[in-house]
Amino acid sequence: MKPIVRVLVVDDDALVRAGLTMMLDGADGIAVVGEASDGDQVQGAADVHGPDVVLMDLRMPRVDGITATRRLRSRPRPPEVIVLTTFDTDENILHALRAGASGFLLKDTPPARIAEAVRQVAAGEPILSPRITRRLMDKVTVQAGAYSSARASLAGLSPRERDVALAIGRGHGNAEIGAALDMTLATVKSHVSHILTKLSLGNRTQIALLVHDAGLV
Repeated sequence: MKPIVRVLVVDDDALVRAGLTMMLDGADGIAVVGEASDGDQVQGAADVHGPDVVLMDLRMPRVDGITATRRLRSRPRPPEVIVLTTFDTDENILHALRAGASGFLLKDTPPARIAEAVRQVAAGEPILSPRITRRLMDKVTVQAGAYSSARASLAGLSPRERDVALAIGRGHGNAEIGAALDMTLATVKSHVSHILTKLSLGNRTQIALLVHDAGLV
């Protein structure tokens, strides 16, 4: 029997929280273990409920989702975070990904897709559409020095690790990377783990962003 994915729902709209809770509680292998109505409640709720995945609204009155995500992801053994938004062109989404979120969903995403995204992120796979990710990345100007810093960071990887990092930057999943680079799935996962450790990153989404900053995709 597969373990239940524990979810914390964070949104300042009570109707949105109720809708997500009702929908996810009825999904196979998922349980909503808690709710929070603002970003300043997230860390306390995570301590109490121990979620595997947090569905995080971006715009909240006291502490926004970006700040809450950054604080949450800086903790030891943090849960994965999926940010929620109404607009897929909002630059704040990309900032949330840089803060450590594993992906994002639009609030009008079909229920079955939201449930699948929760399972996917809990299993260690980000939920980034290459098309949407490219649109978001193109909206953000790389800060001065970020290009050189990203290039220097990636230079510390082995040639095979660099190949994997570039594939992640292109939006490829582990199975696709394995097929393209003639690696087993276990080898791909091992390379991803080594890349995260070497670059002091929290998840593969941040690898993709670093590759973008380096101008390699």
